[in-house]
Amino acid sequence: MARMPTLFVSHGAPTFAIEPHLAGPLLRRLGEQLPRPRAILVFSPHWMTSDVRVTTTASPDTIHDFGGFPAELYRIQYPAPGAPDVAARALEMLRADGWSASADEHRGLDHGAWVPVRHLFPGADVPVLQVSMPRTLDAEGAVRLGRTLAPLADEGVLILGSGSITHNLYEFRQDIGAAGGAYANEFVDWARDAVRRHDEKALVHYLDIAPHAQRAHPTPDHYLPLPFAFGAATAGAPVQVIDGGMTYGVLAMDAYVFGALPQGAAPA
Repeated sequence: MARMPTLFVSHGAPTFAIEPHLAGPLLRRLGEQLPRPRAILVFSPHWMTSDVRVTTTASPDTIHDFGGFPAELYRIQYPAPGAPDVAARALEMLRADGWSASADEHRGLDHGAWVPVRHLFPGADVPVLQVSMPRTLDAEGAVRLGRTLAPLADEGVLILGSGSITHNLYEFRQDIGAAGGAYANEFVDWARDAVRRHDEKALVHYLDIAPHAQRAHPTPDHYLPLPFAFGAATAGAPVQVIDGGMTYGVLAMDAYVFGALPQGAAPA
């Protein structure tokens, strides 16, 4: 079995589910180009726990973990099956590598999982499981966590870090517009360059190196899925940047594909 690529996807605001803008169709096209996964393992900032937890749910619910959005958003269901077998394998890998890890038999899919996966695989016919984000995790730990789970990609599992390449919610709510979001574009350009150069040091020490890093990410949670996806990828794997545009002036929607797509698949 050929190794699956690893993905980082910006999931933006929950409204991405009903307002696909530029990024949604690009993700759908990417889903059509990818080999069909055995399962999708999602690392999302919307499930934070004290240690690492893995969903073993056979039929995960669609969690609408947000408030104040259009009623249409709360009616969406993404009835993908779970992947208890893959979850058991992930737990085995985590524990063998020294992580404190446990199973969660009841957790559903938060919007950091179902919103982007719904664009990638709208048929909800690929099993999905989640790995939680430990509250004390930093960028170096995220790389290590990705590396722990990386062998799953050799077993047909699509490893997906779902965050946002920029994520200043205060400015999103203030609707500062494109003119006020110039800093976000500078951070996006830095991130694209860092992943293309496979610069692990830069990705880990982003707060000290990247322009406007603290403004782009006042908290690290939506950034950490990027070093996680980087860690899960094969060292030196080719990187494809998918330009998803900038929504609401400050929320960049880039996605990165770490690893080669099947021969003949055109770039998204």
